[in-house]
Amino acid sequence: MEKLTSIKEEGLAKIAACESLHDLQELRVLYLGKKGPIQEVMKSMKDLPKEERPAFGQQVNEVKTMFADAIEERKQVLEIKEMEEKIEKEKIDITLDGQKPNLGNLHPLMLIQQEIEDLFIGLGYTVAEGPEVEEDFYNFERANIPKDHPARDMQDTFYINEEELLRTHTTAVQMRQLEYYAKQNCHLPIKVICPGKVYRRDDDDATHSHQFMQCEGLVVAEGITLSDLKGTLEFLAQKMFGESRTIRFRPSYFQFTEPSVEVDVSCHVCGGKGCPVCKGTGWIEILGAGMVHPNVLRMAGYDPEKCSGFAFGVGIERVAMLKYGITDIRNFYTNDLRFLKTFNRFE
Repeated sequence: MEKLTSIKEEGLAKIAACESLHDLQELRVLYLGKKGPIQEVMKSMKDLPKEERPAFGQQVNEVKTMFADAIEERKQVLEIKEMEEKIEKEKIDITLDGQKPNLGNLHPLMLIQQEIEDLFIGLGYTVAEGPEVEEDFYNFERANIPKDHPARDMQDTFYINEEELLRTHTTAVQMRQLEYYAKQNCHLPIKVICPGKVYRRDDDDATHSHQFMQCEGLVVAEGITLSDLKGTLEFLAQKMFGESRTIRFRPSYFQFTEPSVEVDVSCHVCGGKGCPVCKGTGWIEILGAGMVHPNVLRMAGYDPEKCSGFAFGVGIERVAMLKYGITDIRNFYTNDLRFLKTFNRFE
């Protein structure tokens, strides 16, 4: 009995002092298991007189019950304590800024392309695409540039074979659209824009690239004049660079338009007064345009005596560089995330 009392006092003290559920489980196994000190005491029961055995067995069961109750009570205390520690450790300060997801963003050239597309879709234009590996027929001949024409040397073309090449302008898409509308006997007007990549043999530097993007526009209808072209391009310039912008035409030469013009926009930095950005002229060249050449209309199946049209082509990199103040065209193609993330509209 003295040994049982000693085990009880020692065990209850250890249970009360236990500080973890793991240690408490070990105490349960120690004192209530088959190989524990209580079971060792039980083995001595056979040495007791028969009349003392019931009282001794009752005492042992009471001690076991006391251990079980003490362990369960301590378990509840430790579970609460463990939960409180976990809550404190994993507590979230809701006043802190949340972590922003690492989202991708559109490339600046795609932003400009989509902006131009939205403007012209609002004017009733459709967006047309074509193959980047193009036939010589559509890239040159249908654009009023026959074989052996000196103007072909101006294009510095990447030829794949004698009849196929990497398109040098999205004018090829315009030629395909003219042919398509003529074959379908579609009623005029034709109003399309043709964005996409083009390729020319060129030495890459801050303002030139062998690959770049264009967006060309084409309108064919009855009674189209140069004033329609100017109004359309003035709308484009004001929406892209600011409502106060104005444009001017300068005579130029393109094989598929006649007359042809270079289009300048008033400098967005100095407002036309003259500054380093516009080289003191007050104007910045942005695109080329003109009235569709009668030969182009005739080859596509239209009578230039009954209809006319205008066409224009703008370099998307050129617009992006002016709009965002970018000085090196190579930034668009080096995949520098530090540069690209400056156009993230989610931040």
